Amino acid sequence: MKHAEESAEEQAGGSLAYPWYIVSLCMVAYIFSFIDRQIITLLIQPIRADLQISDTQFSLLHGLAFAMLYATAGIPIARLADSRSRPMIISVGIFVWSLATALCGVAKNFAQLFIARMAVGVGEAALSPAAYSMITDSFPKSKLGLALGVYSSGSFLGGGLAFIIGGAAIALVEQWGAQQVPFIGVVKPWQMTFFIVGLPGLLVAALFILTVKDPERKGLAGTADAQGRVAVHSFSFGDVLRYVGEHRRTFASHYLGFGFMSLALFSLMNWAPAYFLRNFEMSVRDVGLSLGLVVLIGNTAGVLASGWLTDYLTRRGYQDAPMRAGMIGSIGVIIPAALFSQVADFNGTLALLALAMFFASFPLATSAAALQLMAPNQMRAQVTALFFLSMNILGITGGTTLVALCTDYLFQDDVLVGYSMSLISVLGALVGALLLFWGLRAFAQTHREVAEQGA
Repeated sequence: MKHAEESAEEQAGGSLAYPWYIVSLCMVAYIFSFIDRQIITLLIQPIRADLQISDTQFSLLHGLAFAMLYATAGIPIARLADSRSRPMIISVGIFVWSLATALCGVAKNFAQLFIARMAVGVGEAALSPAAYSMITDSFPKSKLGLALGVYSSGSFLGGGLAFIIGGAAIALVEQWGAQQVPFIGVVKPWQMTFFIVGLPGLLVAALFILTVKDPERKGLAGTADAQGRVAVHSFSFGDVLRYVGEHRRTFASHYLGFGFMSLALFSLMNWAPAYFLRNFEMSVRDVGLSLGLVVLIGNTAGVLASGWLTDYLTRRGYQDAPMRAGMIGSIGVIIPAALFSQVADFNGTLALLALAMFFASFPLATSAAALQLMAPNQMRAQVTALFFLSMNILGITGGTTLVALCTDYLFQDDVLVGYSMSLISVLGALVGALLLFWGLRAFAQTHREVAEQGA
C-alpha cells in the first residue's frame, strides 16, 4: 500500500490561511453545538419542577436521550464522510440539531423532550468525524495537534457561552413570564430559552455550505499496479471492524481510556450548575456567569495546552505523544476533583473545579490527534465514530447518569450532588490513566505501521 497523493507534511510550505478558516468555522459550529447541548443543565430546576421528574430522569434527558443517537447515527454518517462531501454533511447536521434544539421548546412532557433531545444528538453526530477528517487533510502532522486543539476548544467556548448567555437569557425570559405563541400555545420561560439558543444555528449551516470547499484527501491508502498507477481503497464498515480487531490493544486502550476520561469531564461539567444552585443559594444568572468563566478559561486553556503538549512530544520523537498527553491530563484531574466538593468557601470550590476542568479537557484534542494516526485516511471518520460511540456510552451517558444515581440512591440528598461528582470523576480519571498507560506501546507500533503504509 502507498500514497495516492503527496502527504500533507510535504505540502507544509504552502499557505495555511484557508485551512485555518476551515478550523475556525468548524470551531464556530462546535461552539453552537455545545451551547445547544449544554443549555439544558441550567434549566434543571424549572424542568424538574414543571415535568415532575427526579435527578435520574433528568440525567436521561441530558445524557441518554442525546447520546444514544449521537453515538449510533455517527457510524453511518461517518461512512459517508469517508467518501462524500464533508461540508455538505456538516451543514445538514447543523441544520438538524439547531431545529431540534428549538423543538425542545415545544415539549410538554418528558417523552416529547426526550425525543427532541434525540434529534439534537442525530444532528451533532455529523460534525466531529467529518471535521476531524477535513482538518487532518488540511494540515501537516507537526501542526495537527494545535489545529485539532483549536477546533476542540469550540466545545468549551460553547459550553462557557451556554452558561453565560444561557444564564442571562433565562433571567430575561423569566421576567417576561409565560408567553402565548401562535400555533404553539403557552410557552414557559425554560421553553423560550431553547428557541433563543437553537434558531441562530441555522445561519451557521448556511455559511458552512456556501463558503467551505471539501479539501483534497491526503494519505489515501491504495495498491500500485505494475505501471505504478495507484488504485485507492474504499473501506466498508466490516473492513474497519477487522482493522480495529487486528489492532485491538491500541483501539481498546484509546476508546476506553479516553472514554473514562470523558466520564470524568462530563460528570463535572454536566452537574456543576446543579451543585452551585443547591449549595450556594445563587441565581441562575450568577451560576451561569461563574461557570461560564471557568469553562471559557479553564477548559479552553486545557484543550489548547493538550494540543500544544501533543505537538511538543511529537517533535521530541514520542510516537505515542497523544496518548501520553492524555494520560498526563487524566492524572491531573484526580486531586482537584476529589477536593472541590469538600471546600465550603465558594471561591475555593470554584478554583479547584476550574483546575479539575483544565485537566479533564485534555482528551478532546489528544484523542482526536491520536485517531488520525491510527488508521488510513478512508476509515478515519469511521474509527472516529466508533470512538464517539464509546465516549458517549461512558462519558455523556455514564458520567451524567452515574452522578444522578449516586445522588438519588447512595447519598439520598440533592445537596450532596458534589460528593457524587467527586466520586465518579476521580474513578473515571484513574481508570482512564491506567488504560492509556496500558496502550502506549501498542499505539506507537500501530502509528509506525500506518506511517509506513502511507496513511
